[in-house]
Amino acid sequence: MPSNEPVLDDLAQFAVKTPARPAAILAETGETLGYQALHERSARLAQFFAARLTVGEVIAILLGNRLEYFEVAFAARRAGLYYVPISTHLTRGEIEYILQDSDARVLVTETALFPWPDHSPRPARLDDVLCIDADVPVAGAASYRALVERDGPVPPLPDRPIGLDFAYSSGTTGRPKGIKHRLEDRQLRKALAGDWLSFFSFDSDSVYLSPAPLYHAAPLRFSMRCVALGGTVVLMRRFDAEGALEAIARWRVTHSQWVPTMFIRLLTLPAERRTAHDLSSHRLALHAAAPCPIQVKRRMIDWWGPIVWEYYTGSERAGATAISAPEWLARPGSVGRAKQGVLHIVGDDGNECPPMVDGLVCFEGGPTFAYHNDPVKTAEAHTPQGWGTFGDIGHVDAQGYLFLTDRRANMIISGGVNIYPQEAENLLQDHPLVHEVAVIGVSHPEFGEEVKAVVELNDPALANASTAQQLIDHCRAHLSAIKCPRSVDFATDLPRTETGKLLKRAVRDRYRALATPASKP
Repeated sequence: MPSNEPVLDDLAQFAVKTPARPAAILAETGETLGYQALHERSARLAQFFAARLTVGEVIAILLGNRLEYFEVAFAARRAGLYYVPISTHLTRGEIEYILQDSDARVLVTETALFPWPDHSPRPARLDDVLCIDADVPVAGAASYRALVERDGPVPPLPDRPIGLDFAYSSGTTGRPKGIKHRLEDRQLRKALAGDWLSFFSFDSDSVYLSPAPLYHAAPLRFSMRCVALGGTVVLMRRFDAEGALEAIARWRVTHSQWVPTMFIRLLTLPAERRTAHDLSSHRLALHAAAPCPIQVKRRMIDWWGPIVWEYYTGSERAGATAISAPEWLARPGSVGRAKQGVLHIVGDDGNECPPMVDGLVCFEGGPTFAYHNDPVKTAEAHTPQGWGTFGDIGHVDAQGYLFLTDRRANMIISGGVNIYPQEAENLLQDHPLVHEVAVIGVSHPEFGEEVKAVVELNDPALANASTAQQLIDHCRAHLSAIKCPRSVDFATDLPRTETGKLLKRAVRDRYRALATPASKP
């Protein structure tokens, strides 16, 4: 049955009420996409999709941050389809893996990102490829412009349920996993129609700055929600610290979303450049995606005031927490109390943990989800009670505020003791000599694993044994010795995703490869 939730698709109404209001603005150029144009172009594209795909089938989007992203995503929603955002940094093999695993029938891309320039075979199920900026079809691709710019009245929208994004995880702990929700999940529709996102007060007057790539779940979902409510998204092609401040001032941004790496780059700007922009319109600066060093967040609150809020959730949408700046100042390091779902901390024995005891962070009552084509991982992401988890470890205090310790996948087992390296990482990240750090487990002949810190220094010239010992001593002054690094290596460029998540898997894999003897020919 078609959905009757107009909050998710009011484009037609906005096209009548505020036809010229920008739904999206490209920050670097000032190019705009008005609500009337978005409604008409996405409606034509939705008809194209609906003529080829049945409800619940899949399209994929391989685009940079550009205005057409919204046309494609809203068209997929209107056609009752799943849409898979694909990172623009993936190799052709990685792209083909996602296309095949997701069963995508249509790929929407741009000529600069076209995955098959040598005319090699495309995945078997892929019926169409649309290149949005091609004047003529490319390698069998249809003409996007011809579809969305054709003359005549706007076609009626397909009578279908509202489509959903079908996000693939960033692969920080393994190969990317497709995260799928049922189109008609009532709990999900409740979450999308209001619930915890309404906590941040988006409305038709909101102007939301999105400095991160839209192929990540949070930037895309928040941007889509802003447009669905009649607001304006200011989209950056790529993050630039001073460019972001200029965008806030120029477009009178009210809401924004960041990752800690962006905060660090903002704070490294000279004081005169940080204070040169009028940020008075800025009402709410959200951050998530990765742990934020305590001193970095304190400095951001000192600069921007109590508008810096943090939330915790995942692409699975199992649940969510949020915390305001005043709450955080009273409980540094917390990610807040539950805003969606009931929060539980579960121990290894399957029982709920008391306050201040670490366990698996779970949520009860959230939308159901599954990892596509992977029932084993789906089962692992749910407790016997049916509670969903993102795989993180943490504890709550007596008032129910959540503190994250680490990801379960990052656990180090040394001499039979479980060690979560996030505590040592947090300490080292706040050290004045440290720019970035990854704490991992490496092979040990007696204990199985031992703790190692891989550190990128602010000044690479200080990469020596004395600095390494200083960092180890710093940890031991605050943590039990077993949680502290026994050794420190120095790196010049630790791997991270575009949203600032540390790719510990890549660091661990590098060390495991070094520890594994090469096979003899």
